[in-house]
Amino acid sequence: GWYSKSIWENIAMMFVQYWLFTLVFIIIGLVSVRFSKASLPLCIVIGIGAAIFFSRASFSALWAMFIIPLTVIGLLFFFGRAKPRRLAYILLMALPMSVLIITSIFGIVKLSGRIDDGDYGQRRVEAEGVCLIWAPRGPGWPDNGVSYYKAKEICAHLSEDGSSILDEEVGIWRLPTVEEAVASQMLHEENAGGAWDPENKKARYKLTPDKETPLWDPHSKIIYYWTDTIATRNSAYIIVYNGGVFPRRTESLYDYLSFRAVKDCAD
Repeated sequence: GWYSKSIWENIAMMFVQYWLFTLVFIIIGLVSVRFSKASLPLCIVIGIGAAIFFSRASFSALWAMFIIPLTVIGLLFFFGRAKPRRLAYILLMALPMSVLIITSIFGIVKLSGRIDDGDYGQRRVEAEGVCLIWAPRGPGWPDNGVSYYKAKEICAHLSEDGSSILDEEVGIWRLPTVEEAVASQMLHEENAGGAWDPENKKARYKLTPDKETPLWDPHSKIIYYWTDTIATRNSAYIIVYNGGVFPRRTESLYDYLSFRAVKDCAD
């Protein structure tokens, strides 16, 4: 989430996107310690709101990480008391904030080591058995969310230099296959040694890739690229900046899911 060049924007996004749930649970805990009978109805209201807002989320994301914990917290405080109250307040504040701060340190260290050479033009990337030209910043490498079939349509109409979308279909550019995308991932300007395991549907690497040039823009919100490989009838594989590969519904449209067109090397 720390993609902005502004430290203040990054801090704001950290609180809104990543620390928000933690802060919500801390507030629930503080209110419940002070007004124990109010805990259960408060948790029920928040749980209903979460179920509506995250209605399309998976069971593990919505129920296992939010609804069920809320229900347990509400019941515990409704039938019990947190004593001594002063110690409960301290633990509610100190423990989660300590975890957040300590884990954030690892993220800061990782971010500080990312490579950004500032070259967002066409990039030639070679790996074992793979040589691709990756499109420059523009219609073939947008900074906004695009669905799978829209990405394929743009690729088919992309001009040879990747700078514009033509009226006719020319078929010069395309989406990379999942095998090509995995093999092309890099870490600190070194190929990550990625290989796609089709039997287990897993990407394996010698080095864990990161959100770096030449394939990624460290200052873009985009963290997923579409690949051309169909996973199921209604889904295609996407690749994450850290090399992970997952199926996503082809009509999925998220701000952070886009694509980068490729074409085969000329020689």
